[in-house]
Amino acid sequence: MMRKSIVTVLALTGACLLNGGRLFAQVASTTAGQQSQSSMDQQIDLLRKDLRSQKRQIIAANMKFTDAEAEKFWPTYDQYTAELVKINNEKYALIKEYAQSYNSLTDEQGDSLARRWITVDESIVQLRFKYVPIFRKVLSGRSTALFFQLDRRVQLMIDLQLAQSIPLIEP
Repeated sequence: MMRKSIVTVLALTGACLLNGGRLFAQVASTTAGQQSQSSMDQQIDLLRKDLRSQKRQIIAANMKFTDAEAEKFWPTYDQYTAELVKINNEKYALIKEYAQSYNSLTDEQGDSLARRWITVDESIVQLRFKYVPIFRKVLSGRSTALFFQLDRRVQLMIDLQLAQSIPLIEP
């Protein structure tokens, strides 16, 4: 039963993510100015909010909290998500920068983007390390492990969709 609900919600998340590739193409081809860029930023912000909402639904559907656990978990989850959003802001800024310079990317820009992308990945791992003991204070060890398993699966789905929608650099 749990596997079926995870698959269903992940399929919905994947469908939502398919819009991400179109947004990348739009950002990469946009040269019309600030108004179009502002519109793109708004679309990306809405997509990210939808993803956070879907992720929350996945967590809620699969964690099976007692009322007492839920009361302690959700504020901690919201704090974790707020910190994760800050890190992901850098990720999306990198994607936007790459999209804008895709056709004219220099070696220096490529080096910078690669290093900054790795730093973002590292920051996410460090955030998870930071929050394991914090979640452990409000959940059992098994529930904490399940939460991070779900968190990681959703992030992998998002990262996979992003990777598929971002064209590789031409050598």
